[in-house]
Amino acid sequence: MTKDTILDDTRGRTTREGIRIYEPGDFAGMHKAGALAADILDRVAPLVVPGVTTAALDAAIEAMVDEAGAVSATIGYKGYKHASCISLNHVVCHGIPGDKKIKDGDILNIDVTVIVDGWYGDTSRMYVAGKLSRRAERLIQVTHDALFKGIEAVKPGNTFGDIGHAIQAYVEAHRMSVVRDFCGHGLGLVFHAPPNVLHYGRPGTGPVLEEGMFFTIEPMVNLGRPETKVLADDWTAVTRDKSLSAQFEHSIGVTSTGADIFTLSPAGKFHPTWG
Repeated sequence: MTKDTILDDTRGRTTREGIRIYEPGDFAGMHKAGALAADILDRVAPLVVPGVTTAALDAAIEAMVDEAGAVSATIGYKGYKHASCISLNHVVCHGIPGDKKIKDGDILNIDVTVIVDGWYGDTSRMYVAGKLSRRAERLIQVTHDALFKGIEAVKPGNTFGDIGHAIQAYVEAHRMSVVRDFCGHGLGLVFHAPPNVLHYGRPGTGPVLEEGMFFTIEPMVNLGRPETKVLADDWTAVTRDKSLSAQFEHSIGVTSTGADIFTLSPAGKFHPTWG
């Protein structure tokens, strides 16, 4: 999500920053939607092999969404035509599925959002086609661990700056960079809502976390510099220096003690080396 694509919500109490506070009963709906999105990403994992096209992967994902009786949140969103975003190698996010064949050693992020009973389940993870290079393996591991550093910072009384700082500090300690041009977002009964969840920042800054907030944390990490550019299709974002990029995303809810992750992998395949 870009930092200027924000929509509002109409459910629950709203903070002065425009962030919705959902009710305890709303967590069940988010778990149902998140579980379906995560299950789809589990099921697509064996299909990610050298020679397959990203369009074929997207077609499989769309079929899984239809089979579940759910709705793809991305088909028709601002004119987008696909059930997933698939971002290869130096593509940071919003890669459009097409006829490009995946090659041995390619890394890719697949991002899926479904709507179940009005609730949005949004998650992405990394995949590897064939043999994983050492550089790519290190990038993927740091990005994965950075996401969980951010999630560890989630608890009532902390701030969104605490989340961003935890991610940034971890990534930069490994001599990689955090993308600034895209961020996480609130969700629930809408796709994108306040707040912007930055993956960098200073401790103690930004809105204070409260129980009942729903949002994504989805750090994008580059092996090189953080700068990105959007291609002429107005969707695909790439690293300016052509360095490899990786991303992991979970949707979470704030509880009284921490974070409730809605998009955990049912089969334990969130990390690409699960096999």
